[in-house]
Amino acid sequence: MSNTLFLSLKEDNRQAMEQIYHAHWESVFDAAFKRIGDEDIAQDIVQEIFITLWQNRKTIEIQGELGAYLHGAVKYRIINHFRSVAMRDGHQTEFALLMEGKHTAAADSELIRQDADREVEQALAQLPDRMRLVIAMSRKEDKTIKEIASELDVSVQTVKNQITAAMKILRKNLSYILFLVFLFG
Repeated sequence: MSNTLFLSLKEDNRQAMEQIYHAHWESVFDAAFKRIGDEDIAQDIVQEIFITLWQNRKTIEIQGELGAYLHGAVKYRIINHFRSVAMRDGHQTEFALLMEGKHTAAADSELIRQDADREVEQALAQLPDRMRLVIAMSRKEDKTIKEIASELDVSVQTVKNQITAAMKILRKNLSYILFLVFLFG
C-alpha cells in the first residue's frame, strides 16, 4: 500500500478506503475462512475488521504493510469469537489457561502437547479422504482456497464446503482448547 493511499484514508477519503477494501478483502476473507470454517462468521469478521479500520483511521498507526496488519486483525478477531463462544459454553478456565500461557513444568507441557497432537491427528484421520486432503492443503501447506480449488480441479465453493464441513466435525470431536491449537498451532 502506498503512503499516499494510507494518508488519504487518514484524511477521511472514502475512495482510499474503497481501494484498500478491494485490494485486501479477498485475502482477509480467505484467512478468516480457513481458520474458522464458517463462511458467514468469516464474512462478519472481515466486515468488522474493515469497519474498525475506517472508524480508527485518524488514530491508527500501522508499522509495516497494511496486509500484515489486516491478517493480524483476523487472528485476534477469531480468538475473540472463540472466547465469546467459550464463555457461552462454559470453557472460561480452559481459555484463560491458553491465553495466559500458564504451563506446568516443561516435561509436563511437552507431554500435554504430544497428547494434543495425537488427539488432533486422530480427529483428522476420521475425516473423509477428500476433506482431509483439503484441510491438509489449507493448514499444513498454507494454500489459499483458490490454489486448492485449482490443484484439485474443483470449484472454490466446493473447497469452502469441504472446509466448513471439516471444521464442524473437528469442533464436535475436539475439545475447545484442542480446536484452537489446531487453528493456530
